[in-house]
Amino acid sequence: MRSAIYTGHVAHRRFAPKTHDLRYGVYSLLLDLDELDELESSLRWFSVDRFNLMSFRREDHGPRDGSPLRPWAQRLMKNAGVDIGSGRIQLLVYPRILGYGFDPLTVWYCHDEMGRLAGVIHEVRNTFGEHHCYVAPVDTLDTLVTHTTDKVFHVSPFFDVEGRYDFRLRRPGRSVSVIIDYSDASGPLLTASFSGVRSEMSDRNLLTRFWSHPLVSFKVIGGIHWEALKLLRKRVGFRSKPEPPTEPVTYIASQEGSIR
Repeated sequence: MRSAIYTGHVAHRRFAPKTHDLRYGVYSLLLDLDELDELESSLRWFSVDRFNLMSFRREDHGPRDGSPLRPWAQRLMKNAGVDIGSGRIQLLVYPRILGYGFDPLTVWYCHDEMGRLAGVIHEVRNTFGEHHCYVAPVDTLDTLVTHTTDKVFHVSPFFDVEGRYDFRLRRPGRSVSVIIDYSDASGPLLTASFSGVRSEMSDRNLLTRFWSHPLVSFKVIGGIHWEALKLLRKRVGFRSKPEPPTEPVTYIASQEGSIR
């Protein structure tokens, strides 16, 4: 089975305007879209589009209407100049826990029909119910995948919508990592990362993660607001929420990682 559990840590290091660090133990699921029906039928504690201890809902992703996700991802990849055909698509995502879920970043790994990683979709959400996708072709066989894009979507009320993101991704294998360096003209502002170690997608492992990392989805949203209170105490300036970008997708060029 290509789906798996990755257990590790999410960490943030803020450099400006004041330093601030956080580190939490979490786990993510790597879900292969072609295995969703098999996961649904073979696992007791995981469900698709219905309540369970852990679950995944199609309506949380892509077009957000509950429709199949593959055509949406294929269309975004095609718009980025990549034809993935029937290649596998895997999502690195926080599951819903007891029906509740919030995932600030879902990473889509889109492979071509030869099995090569051909593109990545970064599906970003903020706490205001808005979302935006950064789509990047992948033209390297290296284990480490990198690309760069301008920031166009409001995420944190403690940063302006300006500057750039430098993504560094280690392809899912025995381990996985996603690192995002955020900077502006004055220098580095923030590094956010997730790193985890792979384990089998099984009922036993799902139960183990549920008890060892209780209510992880609640922990994510609670941690966001708790850290925000800490930043307010440090007198970090608060920005009001701007209007979201008119286009829901940003396409990243394959050469030098610059915006098209």
